[in-house]
Amino acid sequence: MGSQETGSEIAHWARTKVQPVYPDLARKLNLAGTVRIQIAVTPSGVVKDAKVLGGHPLLAGAALDAAKKWRFEPSATERNGVLDFKFESHPEMQPETKR
Repeated sequence: MGSQETGSEIAHWARTKVQPVYPDLARKLNLAGTVRIQIAVTPSGVVKDAKVLGGHPLLAGAALDAAKKWRFEPSATERNGVLDFKFESHPEMQPETKR
């Protein structure tokens, strides 16, 4: 059985970090928040399993897809950890109205 690491610890071993794509519907609704993903990483550094621990359902799929694409430094054993993906809403610029 591998070791359990927190988000910052497991992320320290990342070779490739993939940022999630902000879902269009979530952007239109100005959704923001953090999605927590638990991952299991093989000794070769590939994410073999990932599951959502928490976060808004409209953001979770994008975070899960991104987490599965991360790659880590090789290790002697399997590692487990949690990644936090933060989504921040940035309302699109509203056109100015003339008075």
